[in-house]
Amino acid sequence: MTVLLFAVFIIALLLGVPVAFSIMLSAMSVMLAGDVGLGMMAQRMFASTNSFPLIAVPFFILAGDLLAHGAISRYLVEFAESFLGVIKGGLSIVSVVVGMFFAAISGSGAATTAAVGSTLIPQLKARGYDEDQSAALIAAAGTIGVVIPPSVPMVLYAVAAGRGVTINALFTNGFGPGMLMGAILIAIALVQAYKRNYPKGDCIVLMRVLKTFLKAVPGLIMPAIILGGIFSGIFTASEAAAVAVVYALLVSFFVYRDMTPAKLFEIMKGSAKTSAVIMIIIACSGPFGWVLASYGIPDAIASAILGVSTNKYILMFLIALVIIIAGVFMETSSAIIILTPVFLPLVTGLGVNLVHFGIMFVVGIAIGMITPPVAINLFVASGITGKPIELIAKAVVPYLLGLLFVFILIVYLPLFFPALII
Repeated sequence: MTVLLFAVFIIALLLGVPVAFSIMLSAMSVMLAGDVGLGMMAQRMFASTNSFPLIAVPFFILAGDLLAHGAISRYLVEFAESFLGVIKGGLSIVSVVVGMFFAAISGSGAATTAAVGSTLIPQLKARGYDEDQSAALIAAAGTIGVVIPPSVPMVLYAVAAGRGVTINALFTNGFGPGMLMGAILIAIALVQAYKRNYPKGDCIVLMRVLKTFLKAVPGLIMPAIILGGIFSGIFTASEAAAVAVVYALLVSFFVYRDMTPAKLFEIMKGSAKTSAVIMIIIACSGPFGWVLASYGIPDAIASAILGVSTNKYILMFLIALVIIIAGVFMETSSAIIILTPVFLPLVTGLGVNLVHFGIMFVVGIAIGMITPPVAINLFVASGITGKPIELIAKAVVPYLLGLLFVFILIVYLPLFFPALII
């Protein structure tokens, strides 16, 4: 049944069948072969979406889209530039810092790339920065959007993993990896700045810093409201997502006044389409997960792999490699929903902390956002600049290598120092 399940899934993907329906067809094939009534399909599809934490997914997506199309990102850029622009290549640093901050608001890599890119790329080009490099850097910084909480992939992993893995635990442990990713991107950006002799910005002017800070305050306090509410126990992650939407609407309509009903309708349509894609994948993964559990496929895979080697460090390297490859060819949500139940018995058998594995999984899949052919962040950057994706993909290589180095650290450091996982 294992061969049939994955053979049908891979063949369907190769034939161009959408991921959600490829998942469904593979589960249906095993059910038919095993004489299981197809009524089980509908039952498991409903059960997989009947989860309160999943309410966070459409709300965080909508909040990210509202912010990406609003003035918040512009004011955050102006504030960051007011004190970082003085550094050589300072606008590159601003790209990463604002990307990290926006990550603490949106929970989406594509939304982070779109918000920061639409604001900064024209400025970078006007000031003599290489456009391909600039687009590549912003796309790479966009990967942090799903690592620093709130994070839609972390919510999906928590739901798929169960077993006491909480969204709060994942959110708490997402800050460190996100900061590491930002630090390595800033370091590479500084090297590029000196190599290409990028200009310095204006000197720090206290009044300008204060003025831009006051404009950016509504955006600056948003992460404090969302994350502070979650970690203080005032509301859950799902409720925090709804709070994020309400706050973004209030700021857009009544503070910055850059939102209109017509614009809101278009944003909500786009968010609804994105949410629908994810929810269909989750629904179709219900029967897939049931088949995996009923036929003991994850346990069989774990036993087969452990029969080859029981060395935790070698096996974690192989798992990390599979995650990176999955990120190259699969969309983030699909990879997490499909692979989580497959990997869990193996990592549990190795004694790996499931929160550590979740963080590692999200970071690895996030790197896939800048690795073609899927590379959603590169497509967003290409759409903003009008540059061919091939040129941006070539320029992103140094940043990709830096992020892979951080990924290896995230895989192995908690194995040697378990106290790193809170």
